[in-house]
Amino acid sequence: MESGNVTTPFGRRPMTFGMLASQTAARKIEPGQSIDKWKLYRALCEAKPLLGITDRALAILNALLSFYPKGELSEENGLVVFPSNAQLSLRAHGMAEQTIRRHLASLIEAGLLIRKDSPNGKRYARKEHGGDIREAFGFSLAPLLARADEIERLAAEVTAERLHLQRLRERLTLCRRDVAKLIEMALEEGIAGDWGRIHLHFRDVVERLPRSPSAAQITAALDELELLREEITNQLEMQEETQNQSGNAPHYERHIQNSNPHSITELEPGFETKQGATADDRSAGRAEPAARMQKGEGTNGHVQAARSASIGSSALKSFPLGLVLQACPEIAAYGPQGAIGSWRDLMAAAVVVRSMLGVSPSAYEQACEIMGPENAATVVACVLERAGHINSAGGYLRDLTRRAERGEFAIGPMLMALARTNVPVRGKTG
Repeated sequence: MESGNVTTPFGRRPMTFGMLASQTAARKIEPGQSIDKWKLYRALCEAKPLLGITDRALAILNALLSFYPKGELSEENGLVVFPSNAQLSLRAHGMAEQTIRRHLASLIEAGLLIRKDSPNGKRYARKEHGGDIREAFGFSLAPLLARADEIERLAAEVTAERLHLQRLRERLTLCRRDVAKLIEMALEEGIAGDWGRIHLHFRDVVERLPRSPSAAQITAALDELELLREEITNQLEMQEETQNQSGNAPHYERHIQNSNPHSITELEPGFETKQGATADDRSAGRAEPAARMQKGEGTNGHVQAARSASIGSSALKSFPLGLVLQACPEIAAYGPQGAIGSWRDLMAAAVVVRSMLGVSPSAYEQACEIMGPENAATVVACVLERAGHINSAGGYLRDLTRRAERGEFAIGPMLMALARTNVPVRGKTG
């Protein structure tokens, strides 16, 4: 500072102990100390959360630094700038003078500026005959130079914390993706396990995170999800080992037969070959019922259709009721007394929703025959969730029923997509 005396503010502004402490600290500048003003400003922008200053206060400080004639802050060049509020407003993109005064006060309170008021409160400089400034009244930048090391240290801490938080978010995002895709794969493949409970646990951990979680909150959630991922991986590996140990020729033969969704006759119990039958007999046995079905002769066509329906129903896997309700929350309002507590309640609600969506009774009955009552009710709940995107709910249900009869439709992917869509809106970590 230009003077070793204490400077008090002009007019009715009171002198505070914080102002006195800032002026005392500013007198401890080491001889010859200097720093690039814009490098220091970048450090201030990084350290602003720890310094308690806002973006707009930094904009005012940026304008003040632009009035400092040198690139290096040093006592030799003087540390007082004296622009008027009108000049500050021009360099602060037209900020109102009242706003400028408020943010100048916050910078002084944070100990980054010192007022050096003139006797009449104006900001100006007295110059010598040679043009050099002898004394200036305005704002002293001495606290910035005195606290330069502290500001850079705080900026480094903020940067390190931000990078640490970024890495935690990346790990959490990867772990969330792994768990979600492993659960979805297990449901699609029909792997044995309590996947409904695991999925609900997964969603509970994710939904507990606030919009802007701290590093501690992300770490706690990451620990839980990593344990859950390990549990899922162990369960899948044990299932794989069991399948490998129990694998045999009939198992692979069944797999090859099921890979052709149109070859329904090969799965019919009524067409199983008796012991000692020849290949020609087997071919004839398959061809004759198929021909009868095409011609509509007798009741064998109805028997064949009923058997095909039972096969389609067994091919679709039922999912936990909790998972269905989480993926399709809207159907709960149509249950008995406005709630669903069992599969019976869900099927009753599906009948109400079916009528509301304009699905004919025959279309719903056919879906129940092919998919099974629980799965048909689940599909109706899914259709209700996406009613705004479906032109004809009845036609859509009939199409899904035909695909299920051919073995080309699975409920798992539809449920998982809706479960992800219907997660409550919260902050996302990755």
